[in-house]
Amino acid sequence: MTDRKAQLAANLAQVEERIASACAAAGRKREEVTLIVVTKTYPASDVRILHQLGVRHVAENRDQDAAPKATACADLSLTWHFVGQLQTNKVRSVTSYADVVQSVDRAKLVTALSAAAVRGERELGCLIQVALDAESGERGERGGVAPDGVEKLAAAIDSASGLRLDGLMTVAPLAGEYAGRQRAAFDRLMEISSRLRAGHPAANMVSAGMSGDLEDAVAAGATHVRVGTAVLGVRPRLG
Repeated sequence: MTDRKAQLAANLAQVEERIASACAAAGRKREEVTLIVVTKTYPASDVRILHQLGVRHVAENRDQDAAPKATACADLSLTWHFVGQLQTNKVRSVTSYADVVQSVDRAKLVTALSAAAVRGERELGCLIQVALDAESGERGERGGVAPDGVEKLAAAIDSASGLRLDGLMTVAPLAGEYAGRQRAAFDRLMEISSRLRAGHPAANMVSAGMSGDLEDAVAAGATHVRVGTAVLGVRPRLG
């Protein structure tokens, strides 16, 4: 086993133990939570090692890094998640490899994603990014729609060709009433999810929690956690 593979295997084992412990503490089954490894800034060689170690869900946040990496790993059975703020001029590229876009936060983006998905003859999963630091009608500092805009956006996705409404995503806010209160933020997201599922029962995916707060996300009820640093380590940006 190479040094890098051994390192990633050890890190994955630690993260797996954390998720399993969090599930046990919350009275949940381990299989209720899917690990998404955020591979941003890391090379395609790491993605290949992760696949060898059993990882099947990976995430990227910049198309210019993700597109060539996805191409280099096209032979692998992976589900690619796009988690970054997405500009409409990058939509056509992103829809060529992403299976799920977790950062849908405005109607204009829904329209662009739909057109690209139809053109590419693909069905694209969409998560609405909820900004818990945003006032009504505004977007969050890190992207996302205010909670009161979720239902309107959900209806737009639901009626758009080529798109599938899968659920919600959030990033723990750095400002506002939920700053430093990750568990409260994730509990709030679950409340919004419950309301969404009343009208859209299939939209049951809840993506929340990262390396530093995945336990809070699991305790709240998240179905997916996005972990980068705890698996891949801290290293300088590529390029």
